[in-house]
Amino acid sequence: MAKIIFFEERNFQGRLHECSTDCSDLHSYFSRCNSIRVESGPWMIYEHPNYRGYQYFVKRGEYPDCQHWMGFNDSVRSCRVIPEHRGTYKARIYEKEDFKGQMLELTEDCPHVHEKFNRHDIHSCNIPEGHWVFYEEPNYKGRQYYLRQGEYGRYTDWGAVTSRVGSFRRAMDSY
Repeated sequence: MAKIIFFEERNFQGRLHECSTDCSDLHSYFSRCNSIRVESGPWMIYEHPNYRGYQYFVKRGEYPDCQHWMGFNDSVRSCRVIPEHRGTYKARIYEKEDFKGQMLELTEDCPHVHEKFNRHDIHSCNIPEGHWVFYEEPNYKGRQYYLRQGEYGRYTDWGAVTSRVGSFRRAMDSY
């Protein structure tokens, strides 16, 4: 069973709240979040309620302050468990909207999209297997976007403000 613990203060101090399922609004449990302990499962945490705003991928481990999960601030208002996936991972990325243009099929993590594929932009994507996290910058940095199985005809469908994807990885608990 998945389990995440949110702490109001850094270094696992202050008021805490434990979660084992998705929660669309954490506001009533704590006013700010400055550290997190993930005991099991990979999770996405979100800056705003209802899974909106900045997204952060966290896996099993300890995050003594928001910089350890690449947070921009101490606002965590919703969280989602990433379901365990036992099988292959597959993503199809397209150079144009609505699944047009050149298509590339992916099965592994990629720390630098431009070096590997000679492109910066991904305008649409189909995720037939597994769960993925896209990052705006190379080496798994910058804004993050969780993509579940499904079709994303435009980059705005996965919550991005730009088509720039610098890196991506499979949403797994370990690497």
